[in-house]
Amino acid sequence: MESLNLVFLSLHNVIRWVVLVLGVVLVVRSILGWMKKWDYQERDRKLTPFFSGVYDLQILLGIILFFTKGWGSVLMNAGGEVMKTSVQRFFAVEHWTLMIVAAVLIHIGSAQVKKATENIKKYKRATIWFTIALLLTLASIPWPGMSAARPLFRFFGLVF
Repeated sequence: MESLNLVFLSLHNVIRWVVLVLGVVLVVRSILGWMKKWDYQERDRKLTPFFSGVYDLQILLGIILFFTKGWGSVLMNAGGEVMKTSVQRFFAVEHWTLMIVAAVLIHIGSAQVKKATENIKKYKRATIWFTIALLLTLASIPWPGMSAARPLFRFFGLVF
């Protein structure tokens, strides 16, 4: 089971960077499209569901890790005590909650973009929804320097 956990943890770490790069690209393109009044482009139409799908995969890996790494049982067994320790609170409550909220916002944003009939509205909606989701995602990552810090790169036992 430990080697399977290592696979999931490594994938979760690698896909984090894919999510962040896709999110930044999508937000920047959305802002530019909105400000410069671009026609909504095919690559933007394809990038939105791809970003959503990769984010969903990241959530799935996170849920698997939540239960296999023991955070689910920490939350269930410790109850309110988990809120007193910042690292436990971060992983047992804050991290996954904000990530799921961000995923929901990405799906709502995708639907809102698809529903819009004018190019400028598509880009405006994408800018608003995906920027909020990206900010929540950035706030939910255990960056170095935080009490719940994790390495920037972790790949099959190698830590960078």
